[in-house]
Amino acid sequence: MFVSFEGPEGGGKSTQIERLAGALRADGRSVRVVREPGSTWLGEQIRHTLLTVPEAGTAKMSDRAEALLFAAARAQLVDEVLRPALDRGEVVLADRFSDSTRAYQIAGRGLPAAALGQVIDFATRGLEPDLTFLLDLDVEVGLTRKDPRGDRLEREDLEFHAKVRSEYLALAQRHPARIVVLDATRGPDELAALIHCHVADRLQDTPGRVWPVETAPPARAPEREPQEGESAR
Repeated sequence: MFVSFEGPEGGGKSTQIERLAGALRADGRSVRVVREPGSTWLGEQIRHTLLTVPEAGTAKMSDRAEALLFAAARAQLVDEVLRPALDRGEVVLADRFSDSTRAYQIAGRGLPAAALGQVIDFATRGLEPDLTFLLDLDVEVGLTRKDPRGDRLEREDLEFHAKVRSEYLALAQRHPARIVVLDATRGPDELAALIHCHVADRLQDTPGRVWPVETAPPARAPEREPQEGESAR
């Protein structure tokens, strides 16, 4: 099962992912926690580039370059970590996934939805979370919870963050079966209990994952005995 956590800045995603991972492991589940961008060598290098605040006088990263860097980190994460973990039957908890591109780059930056939709599909090979928790709160409240120095995206203006939040809520309306909206101003214990209940209920009803034919991982060639004169290696 693949569970993602999304939302405006300061919603407490990292805390709730940690709490859920602990609860699921106590239930006997194998859990893999990842973050976007990151959780691979390449992804962590891209994360540093994307989130570092440039020094004064440094050329601004273009919006298209930003979107493509996020996609590159996501493609590596899908191929190297997510699909293998899901194939092993693990529960994957992700701190952000494709919905972040829809909220930050399409809504926040104003990039074309059709073009970025194709980029998302290419990077993920069609992988979407089974369940997404949207930890929602007022953007001004959320930003007060963050370090005022912030990373490059956190330091965008309120108008940008308001667009991001608005798109997240619109996504939840379009995908009500997948996205669960939770009030992030609730206490962390209450939120953790709600999230665990949602996931436990969904896990009981979730069959084994079957990849679409066109996106299935390649099958290994069957092994055969070496013929006379061939090496056994």
